Parts: sequence; C-alpha cells; structure tokens
Amino acid sequence: MAGQVTLSKYDPFARFLHWLVVLLLSAQYVVAWTMPDIHRGTQPVGLINVHLVLGTSIIAVMILRVLWRLLRAEPRPVDGSAFMRSVSNLTHGLLYLLLIVQPLMGWANASSRGWQVTLLGLKLPALSPTGSSIGHALGDVHGVLSWVMLGLIGLHVLGALYHHFVLRDSVMRRMA
Repeated sequence: MAGQVTLSKYDPFARFLHWLVVLLLSAQYVVAWTMPDIHRGTQPVGLINVHLVLGTSIIAVMILRVLWRLLRAEPRPVDGSAFMRSVSNLTHGLLYLLLIVQPLMGWANASSRGWQVTLLGLKLPALSPTGSSIGHALGDVHGVLSWVMLGLIGLHVLGALYHHFVLRDSVMRRMA
C-alpha cells in the first residue's frame, strides 16, 4: 500500500536513545533506592545530586526522543489482536508521559527546597518557588509514580519477552 511504513526495525539513533534511557533510568532507580531520605534541611549533595543530574538527563533525552519520533518513520505496526495493540500503545504512551512528567515533578520538588537544578553545568530555572507546598506535594507524587513507572517498565519488558519467546515474532529485535 502506498505511503505505508514498511520498516522492520527502528533506526540506529532511535535505538541508541531507547537504550540510553534504559541505562539512565536503571542508574536512577539504583541511586533513588540508595540515597538518603530527604527531610527539611537536607542538602543536594552526593547521591541526591546524582539523582537530580540523572533526572534532568532523562528529561533531555526524552525530549530528544519525542522530537526524533515525530520526525522519523516508525517500523511497520505489529501484527496482533486489537487488545494487544491497545495495551502496547497505552503502555508506551504512559511510559513516554511518565519519563517526562516524573522528572519534572522531582525538579519542582527540588525547586521548592531552594535547590539549584542543572543540566550539563547549565543552571535551570526553578519550577516552583522556594517553600512551595505544591512543589513539596509534587515530590510525594513523584515517589508514588516511581512505583507506577516500575510496573509499566515490567509490563513493557514482559510484552517484549512474550513476543520473543511465545509469539516468536521480530518485535523485540526491532530495538536490538
């Protein structure tokens, strides 16, 4: 059919961005689970600073990833039931959304604590004023949504493994 995307694999840059997000997110979860609890008066040093840097890096890569996805053709759609396609689209959409919104909530929380957030040494603007109750509340939501994102990541990985080992199709190889 004319105009239909016939690619079977994502382009190398899209695959690089995908695996870079996987690497950054894996590091982010390790840091988040091992960094000290944040209380009033906590300073953004050590693992807390690493957590902030990883968060802003994830935002930057995800913005680049979204732009790249808008500008480039995707591989052909996956064959399968309407239900499987719906679950896949919903999972991917929620992952993209959370991978941008989640770090933004952390950034707003850091701003409400008066912490300077940076990206590659550049000072980023505060997303909430120091002492903001909304910024502090977003920090709580940030923590809860980290578990939601982990569940979505698990569903994403299980879906890829299901395609590879049960359906024996090429879905997983599209990102390899």
